[in-house]
Amino acid sequence: MAITIPEQELVERFVRSTGPGGQNVNKVATAVELRFDIAQSPSLPEPVRERLLSKRDRRVTGEGVLVISAQRFRTQDRNRQDARERLAAFVDSGLRAPKPRIATKPSRAAKERRIGAKKERGATKRDRSQRQWD
Repeated sequence: MAITIPEQELVERFVRSTGPGGQNVNKVATAVELRFDIAQSPSLPEPVRERLLSKRDRRVTGEGVLVISAQRFRTQDRNRQDARERLAAFVDSGLRAPKPRIATKPSRAAKERRIGAKKERGATKRDRSQRQWD
């Protein structure tokens, strides 16, 4: 299942990048700040929206807005493309429901191996403390 997000739902803002780069960094606004309102988006199905909002991701604000900042590249166009790819990956991660965990118990043999290893370790320590050193 593929989800298409219309252009009107995305808000892009161009800002100056941080870090080294000399005069280019000081003059040109190449970094992209992409905002996508997950909570109010009509293009997301309800289960996907719930999964994306329940993620503990620092890029999602309290109001349910995803903020992606892209400044990896020197050009504005490449940073826009990078931000959109990261948005697609984030939305894609909410498409699949997590597999429910099935509780299991250790086998009797595994329990015995664990206890045997603990007893062996304890015996080693006991022998060290009882030995008389010259």
